[in-house]
Amino acid sequence: MVSKLIIDFKPVSPKHGDLFCGKNPVEIAKHLEKKGVLGLSVVTKSQHFGGSLELLRSITKAVKLPVLRKDFIENEDDLYQTLDCGAKGILLVCSVSKNIEKLHQKAKDIGLRPVVEVHTKEEMSFAKNIGAKIILINNKDITVLEKDSGTVDLTLKLIPLAPKDAFIISASGILNHEDTERAISAGANAVLVGTAFWQGKFQI
Repeated sequence: MVSKLIIDFKPVSPKHGDLFCGKNPVEIAKHLEKKGVLGLSVVTKSQHFGGSLELLRSITKAVKLPVLRKDFIENEDDLYQTLDCGAKGILLVCSVSKNIEKLHQKAKDIGLRPVVEVHTKEEMSFAKNIGAKIILINNKDITVLEKDSGTVDLTLKLIPLAPKDAFIISASGILNHEDTERAISAGANAVLVGTAFWQGKFQI
């Protein structure tokens, strides 16, 4: 099951506060690579989440794992910036980012893997219509900074609506290995775990 895990590097949770608590993210990234996780994601948005491009660069330089940049991407410059930082993927959030269809195509054109984040049936339909091949189901609502009590139940609800050939990631609200197994059994190809891992509640 470790090979289906993506660990999220988000310094601050708007709901839970400081997550790193003095831990060295680069050393932890190296440790996770040795453990055999599928990949890493790094939050670069500073406001509310404490992320930075410096954090992204330091982690992409330290590991060979594919790294996904998580932010509220707004334009093509953000895409090139992401490439420059060494990330392999870019998150495009349906409820936040504008011009997603254009950014989705541009990302593919320049060699980035676009990951489309959805939270509703309507957003899943949109992702399907633009031909998204990697879809992240956010079990929580990013428009309220994920302060809601979303659970893996949303993944179970939306997966049947996903494109059959898409790689599906279940993210947020993954609290334990039981949640992971439920998501995978429902058809998710991977799960993204953040807060529970940093709080020591999700052991790898």
